[in-house]
Amino acid sequence: MGPGALAQVLRPLTHMSAPPELLVGLHSIDDAAVYRVNEHQAVISTADFFPPVVDDPYAFGAIAAANALSDIYAMGGQVLMALNLVAWPDNLDAAILTEILRGGSDIVAQAGAVIAGGHTVTDREPKYGLSVTGTVHPDHILTKGGARSGDLLILSKPLGTGLITTAHKRDQVQEADLHAAIQSMMQLNRRASEALVAAGNAVHAVTDITGFGLLGHAWEMAVQSKVTMRFSVDALPLLPGALHYVELGCIPGGAGRNEEYLAQRVRFAANVSEDQRILFWDPQTSGGLFAAIDPEVWPKLAAIAPDVTFWRIGEVGEQVDNEAQVLLEVK
Repeated sequence: MGPGALAQVLRPLTHMSAPPELLVGLHSIDDAAVYRVNEHQAVISTADFFPPVVDDPYAFGAIAAANALSDIYAMGGQVLMALNLVAWPDNLDAAILTEILRGGSDIVAQAGAVIAGGHTVTDREPKYGLSVTGTVHPDHILTKGGARSGDLLILSKPLGTGLITTAHKRDQVQEADLHAAIQSMMQLNRRASEALVAAGNAVHAVTDITGFGLLGHAWEMAVQSKVTMRFSVDALPLLPGALHYVELGCIPGGAGRNEEYLAQRVRFAANVSEDQRILFWDPQTSGGLFAAIDPEVWPKLAAIAPDVTFWRIGEVGEQVDNEAQVLLEVK
């Protein structure tokens, strides 16, 4: 669902009462639910599934799994186990599903976790994903709220997966570009999350970039934190060919829904072209972690995690009093 439709559906539920043990739930917009078990342990719970974004069954399974696990990493947690979620047509070869499940299982194993079961239903369109359980210390949860004026905004994966997979569906993609996108989508956010956790109190807010695009998820962080944000179009990390596929018109429908929802809250400078603007709306699959950090820790991140690349893409502006004052600027 697009961000506007989802917000409308969830609005009546956000006012429901919740026990104090539910540290993160529907009352706050975040990536997963967190329930405190005791003073040292909390359980993280999330679920995600979707139709195929690539033709290769193994790659699709791996991408869907990495995407589902990402919510645990966005909260600063570790993955314990996962359950397969499968919708499958009666007329599709079951051997294809075996490959999808194998791809998912291999990614879960990379996370140091295990697939412990699952559930299947019959559907006209194949879908796959995971219900995931993780753990985190109750005092060390990474949430979307908490970004502060003067923070740097950083991103751990390049953008463009929506554009490239759309080009793939239209038989307009270059194989090398598709391969790069698949490798990015299959990459776990585990090491990026561990680096942010290791940075401690210098990391003020974290989320992962998925279907609402960079600005959609940045907006959620900005609203939770009551801040404005500024982005530099020249600082965006892009997958190979991303802008080329905008020029070809390979724009996913989700980009339009994201823009429609947030257009009034975003101000683009005159030098930002229409094609460049699409990069900010492009819905991502298994995108990177997006964080607001103290500027002092930025030079130290490379030493904390030498095998992880973070890009500095913007900064947090001023604190504001309410949601109506939140603005995202792109120059």
